[in-house]
Amino acid sequence: MDKDRPSATENASLFYLFQQRFSRHLSRPAVIGPEGTVDITFADLEEGSALYAGVLAKYGVQKGDRVVVQVEKSARALLLYLACLRRGVIFVPLNTAYTASEVDYFLENAAPTLLVCRPEDSRDLLPCAQRHAVRHTLTMDANGHGSFADAATGCAPEPHVEVLGDDEVAAILYTSGTTGRSKGAMLTQRNLSSNVAVLHRVWRWQDDDVLLHALPIYHAHGLFVGCHLSLFNASPMIFLPKLDIDMLLAHLPRATVLMGVPTYYTRLLSTSDFTRELVQHMRLFISGSAPLHRDTFRDFEQRTGQRILERYGMTEAVMITSNGYEAEQRIAGTVGPALPGVEARVVDQEGQIIASDKVGALEIRGPNVFKGYWQMPEKTQEEFTQDAYFKTGDLATMAEDGRVTIVGRSKDLVISGGFNVYPKEVESLIDDVPGVIESAVVGVPHADFGEAVIAMVVCKENRDPLAMTEEVMKVLNDKLARFKQPKKIFCVEALPRNTMGKVQKNILREEYKTCFSREA
Repeated sequence: MDKDRPSATENASLFYLFQQRFSRHLSRPAVIGPEGTVDITFADLEEGSALYAGVLAKYGVQKGDRVVVQVEKSARALLLYLACLRRGVIFVPLNTAYTASEVDYFLENAAPTLLVCRPEDSRDLLPCAQRHAVRHTLTMDANGHGSFADAATGCAPEPHVEVLGDDEVAAILYTSGTTGRSKGAMLTQRNLSSNVAVLHRVWRWQDDDVLLHALPIYHAHGLFVGCHLSLFNASPMIFLPKLDIDMLLAHLPRATVLMGVPTYYTRLLSTSDFTRELVQHMRLFISGSAPLHRDTFRDFEQRTGQRILERYGMTEAVMITSNGYEAEQRIAGTVGPALPGVEARVVDQEGQIIASDKVGALEIRGPNVFKGYWQMPEKTQEEFTQDAYFKTGDLATMAEDGRVTIVGRSKDLVISGGFNVYPKEVESLIDDVPGVIESAVVGVPHADFGEAVIAMVVCKENRDPLAMTEEVMKVLNDKLARFKQPKKIFCVEALPRNTMGKVQKNILREEYKTCFSREA
């Protein structure tokens, strides 16, 4: 054996960890489809991932190679991910909304050996793959069918689990790229295994838990939190292809845990079929990926008698903080203290730790923090401090007890006339105005102030836009300094969001960037 490789007893492979956990429960359902039937058991998961690892071997995909995957959510897509983990191959999932021109960049940057895409996309993606010397392109549809499944027919399984060190990369997830090209965050075996073990303990997973899984699996939330916890706990997942309120309502009686973005909870609350009786057996509701409005938190508790547990994470570190498990530890508007083993601090522009409840930049350090950005050593170095804290790019406050409240992204900070304006502060006041559903505050160029604050407001039906604008400004006049008040308010039908429910403020800044210059 190579002396530089860990022994089998030291195998840090994430798949090996999962295998040790679910091997005693092979007869259990692993994935239940939207029709309520069992798609695969844990025995199928063990055998299927070995078979798919055999397909990877057949096409010459070796340890450390990249496999780029842009397919629909399915049990077979999960098997492909596990096959990559099993073989020590770096898994690179892509948002299914990305166009061929966007995928072209990822293929160039990741330099994969294999691309797996939807059959209907293969014609557009094949030229991209050929241009970047991707050796093989296979297909997989929403049911797991396609040339990848065809290649598995008669293929010899590869039951071997590659022995890996804890610093070896398991997956590369590309950031959303709102400010320039997307960056590939390299997440190691240790990053992912440490995070799932901590979450399992903090969220008190039970032997009889069933996860209602409606998230995408190309994202850290759905894959590294939802799927990982279910695999670690040997719990069934009810796999829904996308958010569908009727499907959620139909399957809630069979589940004990739901993870979602705030949109899930606002839509559930909008239907009278969502009742206390329907969810009385549910153990845990978790929200993340975007801020949960205080009204949603309050209305959900009033409707169900349960409090949503809000947590905070990001691509580069998966989960970072979490409110406590006990109901009284789940506090609206906050995301809780740092998880065990994770260090968090809030600093000023000079990097000095600031007083409790003062806004500053959130920095983190811990075993969950990624290895760096793929092929971007300079960018990686920029994002870490000299004492190895990662600069999250989020603005936050930290209470004396360590509880973190996210104020916004540092790039969303508005500097108007030399004064700092934190959009979250303004948005919170606007959202409390009767008749307002939600709002977004951004800064746009202004000749006198450098940047001016503007607000986009989504109002309830049958509300007069002019009257609502006047009402909002009246409230803000009484509660905000003049420099924080929006110079303009726009009533809009909806705010642009990404697939995880986050408001895309970069789109708003671009759309409204000339709203003052047009007046000249």
